[in-house]
Amino acid sequence: MPKSRIRKKADFTPPPEKKATNIDLRGGGRRWVAPLMLAMFGIGLAWIVVFYVTNNSLPVESLGNWNIVVGFGFIATGFVVSTQWK
Repeated sequence: MPKSRIRKKADFTPPPEKKATNIDLRGGGRRWVAPLMLAMFGIGLAWIVVFYVTNNSLPVESLGNWNIVVGFGFIATGFVVSTQWK
């Protein structure tokens, strides 16, 4: 019976080196995100607190209990803005 040929394995070639990407730790063009996010959280919290402290007469009396929804809307907007933070 004839002997089968032995296959030669190719020498190991390491993968090409990855070049490091420059990361801008100063925030780059998104410096507005953190202040806007904190402002939205603060406005929402203040809206709800003022609503409860003033016995439903402020910030907008005609909205009634919908003032709570408006306050949570500001807070939710803060969370949406926070997704843009890098």
